[in-house]
Amino acid sequence: MPSSQPVALITGANAGLGRFAALGLVEAGFHVVGTSRDTTGLNPPSGVTLRDLDVTSDESVAALVEGVVTGFGRIDVLVNNAGMGLAGAIEENSIAQQQKLFDINVFGVIRMTNAVLPHMRVRRRGRIVNISSIFGFMPAPYMAAYSATKYAVEGYSESVDHEVRSHGIRVVLVEPGGTRTGFDDNTTAPDNPLEAYAQQRGRANRVVAEQVNGGEDPVTVAKAIVAAATDANPRLRYPAGAKARQLSAMRRIVPARIFDKQLRKTFELAD
Repeated sequence: MPSSQPVALITGANAGLGRFAALGLVEAGFHVVGTSRDTTGLNPPSGVTLRDLDVTSDESVAALVEGVVTGFGRIDVLVNNAGMGLAGAIEENSIAQQQKLFDINVFGVIRMTNAVLPHMRVRRRGRIVNISSIFGFMPAPYMAAYSATKYAVEGYSESVDHEVRSHGIRVVLVEPGGTRTGFDDNTTAPDNPLEAYAQQRGRANRVVAEQVNGGEDPVTVAKAIVAAATDANPRLRYPAGAKARQLSAMRRIVPARIFDKQLRKTFELAD
């Protein structure tokens, strides 16, 4: 039966930030279709329907989107939340590791966007919310490949927003900072660790872990996602949380040399 409620489709909604975003969108009046690679045994909250999805598979993405459109009659909002992290100096990460990361974090976003756009264009309305990161606008030492995926999502989102705006569709970004969602649990270690980087890598990883464990309440980020999905006149970027807003402002106005020096101090990097 077609849904009389607006429908939001969220990738990676079974845990972490995706689950909080799903709950926030349900509260905002949406029926949420959430995805996970394997939904076996998962018990979704009221207002959330779970579906299997592999964002690295063209066939899985096409089947999922077609199934949602057929079952609910509409997709009003897509939240591209599924992603993974990758730690280590760039020399320590194999090309295979980096290709997997880009396939999920970048091409997963592109696959999902391409799949929903035809349906949104027909209806002449829709909102695509891409989950970026503070590392999409500032460096992430010892997470260079991850940062590269988020920079890619930022540029992609801004460009596509210009392409689809005349069709009643907007593409916006949410940029969380450290968020207490267990991000470390979904971050892969380097497959070619080198002693030359071990000491500084360890310090940088500890700083990131501290920022995550002492970071924003995920409800705060979920509220930013709901705002990005529902604002009548959306902004392009939604830094999520006080720290993310502060860093976003600093990146724009602080001289590069000073920002660079402070970043190295924060990550305890030797000169």
